[in-house]
Amino acid sequence: MTAQVSGGVTALDVDRIRNDFPVLSRELPGGRPLVYLDSGNSSQKPVQVVETMREHLSMHYSNVGRAMHVLGAESTEAYENARDKVAAFVGAPSRDEIVFTKNASEALNLVAYAFGNPAGSDERFRMGPGDEIVISEMEHHSNIVPWQLLAQRTGATLRWFPVTDDGRLDLSGIGDLVNERTKIVSIAHQSNVLGTVNPVADVLARVRDVGALLMLDASQAVPHHPADFAALGVDFVAFTGHKMLGPSGIGVLWGRRELLDAMPPFLGGGEMIEAVWMDRSTYAPVPHKFEAGTPPIVEAIGLGAAVDYLNAVDMRAVEAHERALTAYALDALREIPGLRVIGPTTLESRGGTVSFTLEGIHPHDVGQILDDSFGVAVRVGHHCARPLHLRFGIPATTRASFYLYNTTGEIDALVRGLHYVQKVFA
Repeated sequence: MTAQVSGGVTALDVDRIRNDFPVLSRELPGGRPLVYLDSGNSSQKPVQVVETMREHLSMHYSNVGRAMHVLGAESTEAYENARDKVAAFVGAPSRDEIVFTKNASEALNLVAYAFGNPAGSDERFRMGPGDEIVISEMEHHSNIVPWQLLAQRTGATLRWFPVTDDGRLDLSGIGDLVNERTKIVSIAHQSNVLGTVNPVADVLARVRDVGALLMLDASQAVPHHPADFAALGVDFVAFTGHKMLGPSGIGVLWGRRELLDAMPPFLGGGEMIEAVWMDRSTYAPVPHKFEAGTPPIVEAIGLGAAVDYLNAVDMRAVEAHERALTAYALDALREIPGLRVIGPTTLESRGGTVSFTLEGIHPHDVGQILDDSFGVAVRVGHHCARPLHLRFGIPATTRASFYLYNTTGEIDALVRGLHYVQKVFA
């Protein structure tokens, strides 16, 4: 899946990769070829992932855990092997620090639920009036609403980093914002709108100074950059499978083992218990303490297959390919009069997501014409980041997001489509 070597990183063989994604050769109604530039929302799936899930459902499926028969053993082994693969992929020090959830939103809610919970006793998770939670103005709603709910539930105060005009996290007031009252800071590793890759080390240094915890929403980072959670040094990371070639219905929470041990369960039910009496229960060790009921078995196995695929490609090559695509796109979009990129306009600390507005044309119209006339699939709206759009004084943006299977020719198709949109509204 890779080709010539450049600068120590093997370049992607994009033509070969595209052959693994049948949908990319699909002809849309009217004979239009599909140009899929919406991987920031959800990636397409290679045949290797689809076939792994089909084969498990067809030949090995059973519930996991305590089944004393062949299918149960095979299913449990495949499910736990997927946990091992994910742990290695993100540099988790222990497989037991990988908790399977149904998506990143659940992972974020799981951590937020631990704070101020009467079932918990660890001082680090006590939350009440006078305590503070810090997020940022660029967050996805999944990293806003759980913390709003926590503040409402406990009387704590919710605060946030502002965003600069060029789409960067504004750290100028970090000394006041993150202080001795702060219990947790939760920010995006990479923005789903701006493409900004945030300065985790700078934030972490201040978080450690005040004795708080740091969580990352890495849903837009893990699929696109080599990951090493141990090296990052943070406390929790949430990400999701469907943006990294895996199926929907599977997400991941990584947390430091001692913190996961200290947290109360999020959901109660089967498989998360050690023993149950009518008046009390004891709980299974992590990660199973947080995986109540029948888990997303086949989805986890599919995520493991996606990890295998990305490892075979090499995440350094994925990152380099997307960086080249982003540079090409930023240059090409500058040619379009009236187009405004919302976010960084250089490659410094940014990923392959480019959001923009066209003067005088609503993004919904842009997206519809691109699809109807050119087969170009982009995302339009506020991308579950409405406060960020309010900060920039706009209701919505058009977002093009790139992945390992995209080409410069597809960016050219986007640019041709945008010129056509302008002619329609001239």
